[in-house]
Amino acid sequence: MAQQQHHHHHPPQIPNSSDSDSPPSLSSSSSSSASPVGEEDRHRHGQTRPRPEYEDEQARVFRASLFHVLKLGWSEAALIAGARDAGVSPAIVGSFPRKEAALVEFFMDECLQRLIDRIDSGEDLKSLIPSEHISKLVRIRLEMQAPYIPTWPQALSVQALPANVPTSFKQRAMLVDEIWHAAGDEGSDIDWYVKRSVLGGIYSTTEIYMLTDRSPDFRDTWAFLDARVKDAFDLKKTIQEAKYLAEAVGAGMGGSLQGFVKKVFQG
Repeated sequence: MAQQQHHHHHPPQIPNSSDSDSPPSLSSSSSSSASPVGEEDRHRHGQTRPRPEYEDEQARVFRASLFHVLKLGWSEAALIAGARDAGVSPAIVGSFPRKEAALVEFFMDECLQRLIDRIDSGEDLKSLIPSEHISKLVRIRLEMQAPYIPTWPQALSVQALPANVPTSFKQRAMLVDEIWHAAGDEGSDIDWYVKRSVLGGIYSTTEIYMLTDRSPDFRDTWAFLDARVKDAFDLKKTIQEAKYLAEAVGAGMGGSLQGFVKKVFQG
């Protein structure tokens, strides 16, 4: 599925938002105290429910705000503009406890739900071998971020703030779990947490690579992704790759964005 080149970025219409004022089905990754593993079955069976803090008006504001992110960033200003578009008093933004972080997390949840829907309806995915399945799903998910690439470094910085790391890590763990389960690699004897670390690292390093990719339709990013997945499925490299990528995803969540980028490109 082709993406626009970098100089033509247009925020997409978020599915489930144009026909109704009701919020879409969202994951509960930020508000739930359950572990990511405990969340897996609920997500895989599509039994998502709205997060309690995203009620009607707030969801409408968050959704409308996404159309202002390219110009205003992941910011309170984008939320205020979104509130106006949604026909809600901008004063409501003052009641959002985490503002920028909540907006980023809303977007992450929307994307996860869209990926789940794609998995559930994806007859074309079922014939793929696990490595191809993983590459395809990571690409589908990252393509959802493509229109926001100019401001995505800011979103990553928001996610990496100490107060936001637990939710950011949980959201990414849930994403990784969805992809592994969809890929059907249950027969592997590789430890689940090693697999999660490997795929989390592949996702994060590809996400960072995408930020500097100027090739048409992110062609170089998808080649980079395919190579990383191939390496991870090469048994000779699995342990080495797992150690490196576990460090990479840890750095991506716990360290500075600049340091993570440097680590990725040195590796």
